[in-house]
Amino acid sequence: MDQQAFESIQDGIRRKYAEVSTSAEGKFAYPTGREGALFLGYDRALVEELPREILASFCGVGNPFALGPIETGESVLDVGSGAGFDMIVASRYVGEGGQVCGVDLTPEMAAQARKNLALAGVANGEIREGSSEAIPFNDASFDVVISNGVLNLSPQKELSFREILRVLKRGGRMQFADIVLEEGAEQANACSIDAWSD
Repeated sequence: MDQQAFESIQDGIRRKYAEVSTSAEGKFAYPTGREGALFLGYDRALVEELPREILASFCGVGNPFALGPIETGESVLDVGSGAGFDMIVASRYVGEGGQVCGVDLTPEMAAQARKNLALAGVANGEIREGSSEAIPFNDASFDVVISNGVLNLSPQKELSFREILRVLKRGGRMQFADIVLEEGAEQANACSIDAWSD
């Protein structure tokens, strides 16, 4: 894929998720917000204790925490952290001695995540703007990398996985929820800007 096509896809993703940063309602063909988090099996007590506005932009496709435990004191990176809901969940697991970081391509999402982390009282969280293809954190920084419906958006998945492996500590874990393209799907649809940003 040439650089112009790559940048065009990223621009389309930024436009879509700039809108989602205020609300995901009606923008996806699956449950979002509080209803979506409960449907995906997130801890009901946590979901219900959080202010409604924290979940307004949640559009995850799965529950990366269902794939394995996050331990007290661990460092977690959320690739494509969106408005920060998964970071808030991770912060409850790692506790005050742990660290939760996020990276998101969309400035509006990063700004919303900072607000949501503050609203949820997360003091050990940090958000940086950036992409999965160029993660703005140092080598071997994290025990766990999570992601929720984001790697499907990358037009350079091999580069994204290299970056994720770079920032993981030796023996670190990846816990992803994502969407995969079914074999035989329309190629024209797969190549559209709208398809990349859904």
